[in-house]
Amino acid sequence: MNPAQAGPGEGDVLLTGASGFLGSHVLAALLARGYQVRALVRGPWDAPPGVVSVSGDLREPGALIPALRGCRYVIHTAALYSFAPRDRAAIAVVNVRGTSGILEAARMAGVERCVVTSSSAALPPAPATQPATESDWASAARSGWSYHASKLAGERAALSARLPVITVLPTAPIGPGDRRPTPTGKIVVDLLRGRLPATLGGGMNIVPVEDVAAAHVLALERGRPGERYITGGVNLTLAELWRLIARAAGLPRRTVRLPYPIAVMAARVDAVRVRITGAEPAVPLEGVHMGRLDMYASSAKAAAELGFRASSARGAIERAVRWYRDNGYAA
Repeated sequence: MNPAQAGPGEGDVLLTGASGFLGSHVLAALLARGYQVRALVRGPWDAPPGVVSVSGDLREPGALIPALRGCRYVIHTAALYSFAPRDRAAIAVVNVRGTSGILEAARMAGVERCVVTSSSAALPPAPATQPATESDWASAARSGWSYHASKLAGERAALSARLPVITVLPTAPIGPGDRRPTPTGKIVVDLLRGRLPATLGGGMNIVPVEDVAAAHVLALERGRPGERYITGGVNLTLAELWRLIARAAGLPRRTVRLPYPIAVMAARVDAVRVRITGAEPAVPLEGVHMGRLDMYASSAKAAAELGFRASSARGAIERAVRWYRDNGYAA
């Protein structure tokens, strides 16, 4: 075995974000592959059998060194996901400085290899005829510490760390267990609750969350340090995605095209409410800006180098619909 690579089940893994949407699926993939896992969590959490739960905070990376000792690998999926203006300072601390901090702590603890979850937010808009690849980077000119800007800065920080790092760039994962939910999951929930399916003119790449989780283990075992790997599935317009979700849910498949200026106006009105109440945005301006763009991507490199394959997006949507209904989100 190449010493720069991992083998199935060889060595302990510290996994951050194990209680989150993607992290919980990565945890399942690691356990299925035979790894011993230490799960870094911030609060109380019922760890699955055989998993060691470690309490810690990315804002205090030095305190994580004892938990990292004895681990050969780190998979870092944890991030603060929010469109709320009140969270922007925390987003910078957790997603950028927290990423740099845990990687430096890992280096000091003798960790051999790290996989860091980035995002397709670190890629620029791209049409279906020429989807984004790993050589493409999003512009760093976005104002403030938005979530998307933080993922771009966090990935650049990860790749400049002083130990072997591989980054995985999921597109838009969909599937069961999306409790918060993510923007893609929120589309499912809104349709299940009977809200009018209005779309902007953009498009995105959808991928089953279980496949993204498996890709993290493939990156750990086969990825080349210093390299990025896009892990996506199928490129869809937002209208096509809406119709697939409606079909899976047994609902009418009609959509309404919302003009971009009206969506921006709604987001700005909602921003006033957010400033007054401190609530989460119902119509985040950041999401509106992204919703008119074609965010298509290619996973050819991950397929060639990692053996990554994405399964049916329709199947993932059906699993998501079933999970949301079973867990009371459709009420």
